[in-house]
Amino acid sequence: MRFPRFVEAVSRRAELPAEQAATICRAVLQTLAERVTGHESAELAAQLPDELGSYLAAPAAPAGGGGAVAFVHRVAERAKVDPAVAEVGTRAVLITLREAVTVGEFQDLLAQLPKGFDAMVDPIPRPPYDA
Repeated sequence: MRFPRFVEAVSRRAELPAEQAATICRAVLQTLAERVTGHESAELAAQLPDELGSYLAAPAAPAGGGGAVAFVHRVAERAKVDPAVAEVGTRAVLITLREAVTVGEFQDLLAQLPKGFDAMVDPIPRPPYDA
């Protein structure tokens, strides 16, 4: 899957403008890189377009623990968006990742994340910020 198609899929799923979807993609992938081993990051990056894979480069320092809620708050900080937008965007990125990489690679990714992340790849609820 090419970078523009990935961002378009995230944008459509999260009902966000493409520019904001791209920012959330970056934030989610950078936050994932803090939560998984360098080996897992490299394997995931190898299956993604270069523009996305570069976001999985090893972080300066691991972010520490925390579950799905802490993850979403970190994404919100990075993307400079409301936590509700970050949650919907994170779900959209994870679901799009699931489609972009092999089943085994996605399962390996989820296995390194705290419990609760599997629920993040269930169907996306209607955005709470919809007017």
